Amino acid sequence: MPASPLPRKGRGAASNASGRFEHEERVAFDDGWNVPGAEPEPMPLNTILSVDATRTIIARNNSPDIGFDRSINPYRGCEHGCIYCFARPSHAFLGLSPGLDFETRIFYKPQAAALLAAELSKKGYACRPIAIGSNTDPYQPAERKLGVMRSILEVLRDFRHPVTIVTKGALIQRDIDILAEMATLRLACVTVSVTTLHRSLARVMEPRAATPTRRLETITALAKAGIPVGVLSAPMIPALNDAEMEDILTAAKEAGAITAGYTMLRLPLELKDLFKEWLETHFPNKASHVLSLVAQSHGGKIYDSAWGRRMVGYGPYADLLGMRFDRAVRRLGFARRHTEPLDTSLFRPPAKPSAQLALF
Repeated sequence: MPASPLPRKGRGAASNASGRFEHEERVAFDDGWNVPGAEPEPMPLNTILSVDATRTIIARNNSPDIGFDRSINPYRGCEHGCIYCFARPSHAFLGLSPGLDFETRIFYKPQAAALLAAELSKKGYACRPIAIGSNTDPYQPAERKLGVMRSILEVLRDFRHPVTIVTKGALIQRDIDILAEMATLRLACVTVSVTTLHRSLARVMEPRAATPTRRLETITALAKAGIPVGVLSAPMIPALNDAEMEDILTAAKEAGAITAGYTMLRLPLELKDLFKEWLETHFPNKASHVLSLVAQSHGGKIYDSAWGRRMVGYGPYADLLGMRFDRAVRRLGFARRHTEPLDTSLFRPPAKPSAQLALF
């Protein structure tokens, strides 16, 4: 009979099922030797860092419900281990599992800065804000050692190119010097994701991300440096963290956030089973109720990928969540977006070194 996986310390997913493109399927199996109480908890899994030898760095999209048309992902996979991460299924394209592989097999792009400088220097490049952090977090633990994100910011600063960043990593404070310089020219804004104010819930839901307190401290540090910063209360998970929405927004406002947004839980592809497994492991008494409310907000399905609906859902529960958000935003004085858009008119490739003196 299949064995129920045990949670691993410091990891979000409990299992490592094969991705949807694989021909074989990995299933945990109880051979009868696993006596309850006799076996130690699963061994911790180390993170494996590998080079992503990509030849391009700017990803393009034309999705009508996404507010940007280009983005950069310094990393593939994310060690934060957030069980709800909608990017998990992307690891299947690498022949890896969206489960534990996603948070332990991290691919980084050491040539990101050089590739970005080359793409921005191409004749005819049209400048529009680049989004970073829309898929995996650019300030996950590996960034402390590798510095890929900082090298990207240095290029964007030198080219006077606007950037928007979403993160739940306090490591972004390391780059305040660059971001503050860019912010004075309206070239940078940041959104910090705050999912819960309860450390105990955060520990099992997003085990290697910054604690809620550190994220609020990060909002304050960015705001004090003059960097426009907002809060994203996302994802809201029915019957798990949704009751905290107003408290999260209030705490973020007090910390210095000026804009606010939210999304509802999204469970595409393999994420549906991973999240269900996680619920049954950590919140068995709530699992069926949570999934029922999720389905009620997607037309009876666990996930509806329709544009315009996938982010916030629909139906009575989703509508109520939206009304609560609207009321809290008005009460707290949040803006939905930054009042001053980022400036694209300053974009210019840096002058290339030349032995010839400039005429003027």
